[in-house]
Amino acid sequence: MAHPVFLNLIGGERLSARSGKTVLNLNPADHDDVVGEFPASGAEDVALAVAAAKKAFATWRLVPAPKRAEILYRTGQLLQERKEQYAHDMTREMGKVLAETRGDVQEAIDEAYYVAGEGRRLFGKTTPSELQNKFAMSVRMPVGVVGLITPWNFPMAIPSWKLFPALVSGNTCVIKPATDTPLSVYNLVQALVDSGLPPGVVNIVSGSGSSAGTALVEHPDVRAISFTGSSEVGSLVAQRAAATFKPVSLEMGGKNAQIVLDDANLDLALDGALWGAFGTTGQRCTATSRILLQKGIAEEFITKFVARAKKLKIGNGLDESVEVGPQVNASQIETSEKYVEIALGEGAKLLAGGHALTDGSYSKGTFFEPTVLGGVTPTMRIAREEVFGPVVSLIEFDTYEQGIEIANSIDYGLSTALYTKDVNRAFAAIRDLEAGITYINAPTIGAEVHLPFGGVKHTGNGHREGSEAIDFFTTWKAVYVDYSDKLQRAQIDNAE
Repeated sequence: MAHPVFLNLIGGERLSARSGKTVLNLNPADHDDVVGEFPASGAEDVALAVAAAKKAFATWRLVPAPKRAEILYRTGQLLQERKEQYAHDMTREMGKVLAETRGDVQEAIDEAYYVAGEGRRLFGKTTPSELQNKFAMSVRMPVGVVGLITPWNFPMAIPSWKLFPALVSGNTCVIKPATDTPLSVYNLVQALVDSGLPPGVVNIVSGSGSSAGTALVEHPDVRAISFTGSSEVGSLVAQRAAATFKPVSLEMGGKNAQIVLDDANLDLALDGALWGAFGTTGQRCTATSRILLQKGIAEEFITKFVARAKKLKIGNGLDESVEVGPQVNASQIETSEKYVEIALGEGAKLLAGGHALTDGSYSKGTFFEPTVLGGVTPTMRIAREEVFGPVVSLIEFDTYEQGIEIANSIDYGLSTALYTKDVNRAFAAIRDLEAGITYINAPTIGAEVHLPFGGVKHTGNGHREGSEAIDFFTTWKAVYVDYSDKLQRAQIDNAE
């Protein structure tokens, strides 16, 4: 059976990569299922896309923001209509279960409606001038052509976090989707095009980070870069962008902790830990990769948690009864295997899982067992480095203060969770946990689009997505209108 062939979208035209090279997009649950064939683009393709975006910017920036927003609103409606189709496409290319891919599309729907409202809220400020007969204000201006580099784990939600705020602000975009999951970006952009987005306003260049991604970051006509991915790659992106003075928004790794205190609702904490650790097969930047247990409840929690982890059903995410899908590719399996080996070598104990699944129905995919490691100490590599797989570490502590100290002892700072019935401890943790997100009595995953999303330390560089994305995709212009009909000199003594 012939598989579909997809082309780059540049200036409204569908174009092959100039090199003629392509990449197959395979279902990670069944490598016999070819989702599609996509261009393996390089610098030439990026240059064409940037030129198209630059040309489109001349007119798109003049479209009133509320009119730009109407296109986003219609996009939300189309995504709603196509939700089931797009969720199935996403499960086939990314692997996570249908319940989660429906949620991924829903997040893009929520983002479309939320950002559509921002079309009438791109507020500046008015302020009194220090001089008579002079008016002072500030206004938001679009940046220009922006480059967007998006990951494979949320292949529609995260692109929507970047595209929609960029567009409503008046920018034009070149987006490079992850090589493992390009179809979901194509579907998202198709909804925009079908909603009336003019040609060239959004351009898709499919290819690897080393070729298409690097070219996008280094292109002199790209005025800003928004990147989501690993901290290692994010550091390189920031260094390369600095050569042309591009602002860069970086959303990177996490090593997120769920702290469970002795007074916690244990069943609730178990539910949260299971979902946080193994939802999306652990392939979230916000995944719960460390569970910190106060010693009074540790034994009971561990016994119940291990038993539940072992019962999770693993398989093809298109099966509605499956709870944990595959990892996205063989490289991710290798990483999970490597870190389990490292952990055991450091003295951790394997309580559940720990192996790739390769027999029977698993033989054509990339599956890894939900894995629980006990006896982990805060200084072990498994407690400090991101795995990005279904591997969770259990760490015990004595006092609340120790729990906070362990949670903060890593290089990352994205998401944290605390389970307790003590309101005083809850508010102290909100203050003291070093993270961009803190949940009380809820898992480390589950961000909502109308709040800021991002982290501190090696997780990010100070920018936020979600409600604060407009700040990155606009620049400020100060405006002074002098209606005195004479020269007035600010900051000069003008005594009369």
